[in-house]
Amino acid sequence: MRGTLTGQRYVDDIFQPHVGPFLNGLPRAIFHQDNARLHTAGVAQDFLCHFQTLPWPALSSNLSPVEHVWDQLKQQMPSCYSVHDLELAVQGLWAHLPQDNIRCLINSMPDRVAACIAAGGGPTRY
Repeated sequence: MRGTLTGQRYVDDIFQPHVGPFLNGLPRAIFHQDNARLHTAGVAQDFLCHFQTLPWPALSSNLSPVEHVWDQLKQQMPSCYSVHDLELAVQGLWAHLPQDNIRCLINSMPDRVAACIAAGGGPTRY
């Protein structure tokens, strides 16, 4: 996305056109997101009241495996001198992410949750 992602843009550009319809197609789905400022914005919370969400403590560990995917992308990111070059680089790297790595991250979720519970919601090795 170009520009600053605000709570309103999060709802208008991501939730309403993409996430909402997707979740509506999964009647038993539970939506999860971390406590990033735009996720906790009133406008985002108002939109999410129509869906079942996973409660997330304010100071909890970030259990999202996608954070590791972003780290992998950042480590491989070449220098970019324009937004266009950046877009192409991210799209290329994303398309070639090793699926075995992603599968391992997904399969690590039970251990991540158990570690978070054991740490009382505090930091974990993940």
